[in-house]
Amino acid sequence: MKAIMFDRYGGSEVLSLRDIPTPAPSKGRVLVRVRAASINDWEWQMIQGEFTNWLMAGWFAPKRIRIPGYDIAGEIESVGPGVQAFEVGDRVYGDLSAVGFGAFAESVSVPPRALARMPDAMSFEQAAAIPQAGMLAVQALIDVGRLAPGQRLLFNGAGGGVGTMGIQLARNIGDVHVTMVDHGNKLDRLRSLGADEVVDYTQQDFTRAGSRWDLIVDAKTSLPPSAYLRALNHGGTYATVGGRLGRLLQLFLRGRMGIPDGRKLRVVALNQNRELDFLSGLFTEGVFAPVIDSVHELEDLPSVMAYYDRAEQVGKIVVRCAT
Repeated sequence: MKAIMFDRYGGSEVLSLRDIPTPAPSKGRVLVRVRAASINDWEWQMIQGEFTNWLMAGWFAPKRIRIPGYDIAGEIESVGPGVQAFEVGDRVYGDLSAVGFGAFAESVSVPPRALARMPDAMSFEQAAAIPQAGMLAVQALIDVGRLAPGQRLLFNGAGGGVGTMGIQLARNIGDVHVTMVDHGNKLDRLRSLGADEVVDYTQQDFTRAGSRWDLIVDAKTSLPPSAYLRALNHGGTYATVGGRLGRLLQLFLRGRMGIPDGRKLRVVALNQNRELDFLSGLFTEGVFAPVIDSVHELEDLPSVMAYYDRAEQVGKIVVRCAT
């Protein structure tokens, strides 16, 4: 089979397309023919050698994870002994980040717990776009943020998967005023998704604008905790779903200290695949669908990663892996 692999940390130049043996599913695992996968921050940081991933991938060089990627959609190709949850031909999708990565390949062997069944009307490209960003959106807005009708919500770094899926979840909750913050060249698209207000972060710091929100969901986390606190209403919640380790540690520690007026600072701890059936239901009802920026072929992944690094996309970038 063909797979994208890397032997050292660096930029997109460390990625190469190779022919390797197709794995056989061992006991308790299934082999998935990967029809599509999508790109996320975590795997890009891992490829670059962001040091917090060294324990997972390998010190100084990737040894335990050689094929990056974790959001997949595909079909069950074969079933190992003891598996009863799926049969050959089942259409599935899921996040593999808790079970070894390996999405950017034509096939991958995984335990069934990392997968859920796809709705009949969902394409492989749509399914591959959902797992991690969709879970983070649900868990930030509903589990952590407790978003309710009548509240004010802000997404920072809104042009990615979490923001473009999260606004749909917010609209499904009810009358929520949504502000979306990103680069100016993305604002028209964010308005078209239903944003009530858009902010160009290159022109305005939303934390100094004098406005306050009940829930801030942040994919960037580039400012100190004090900045986010001044943008929260009393009793409001700031929930980060991404950022560099230093800022995340600051927020975690400040949040644990407690804030007298009930404002909360939270780092969303991802629960992989937990609400996939919930999102499948919303998709079937026609009230939710991932926003896909573009679709590419597996052999083009190195150049596509360079595009991803420029942060020009709106929504998710999807890669077709196997025909």
